[in-house]
Amino acid sequence: MSINKKALASVNPLIETRDVTALKNQTGNLYESIVVMSRRASQISLVVKEELHKKLEEFSSHTDNLEEIHENKEQIEISRMYERLANPALQALTEFQDDRIYYRKK
Repeated sequence: MSINKKALASVNPLIETRDVTALKNQTGNLYESIVVMSRRASQISLVVKEELHKKLEEFSSHTDNLEEIHENKEQIEISRMYERLANPALQALTEFQDDRIYYRKK
C-alpha cells in the first residue's frame, strides 16, 4: 500500500475540535468510528515508517565515521520531510470525514 504524498500534505497538522455527532453518524456508534480511525492510523504509520526506512537505508554504511554521519544533507532533508507530515491519527480522521476509508462490520 502506497501513500499519496499530496493527500497527506493537504491534511491540516493542527489539532482542531471536531463534531462528535458527525463522527458518530457515519457508523452509528462513536466508538466504532474511533476504532476505524485508529486502525487506519496504524496502517498509515506503518507505511510511512517503512518508506522512511527504505529511503534512509540508501545512506547507511557500516564504515562511516561520526563526521560523515552528521554531514549527510540528503538524509537530513528526507527526515525533515517526514517530520513535517501530519500525525497519522489526524490523517486518518481527515480520511474518515471525507469518506475515503472503506470499512465493514464482521
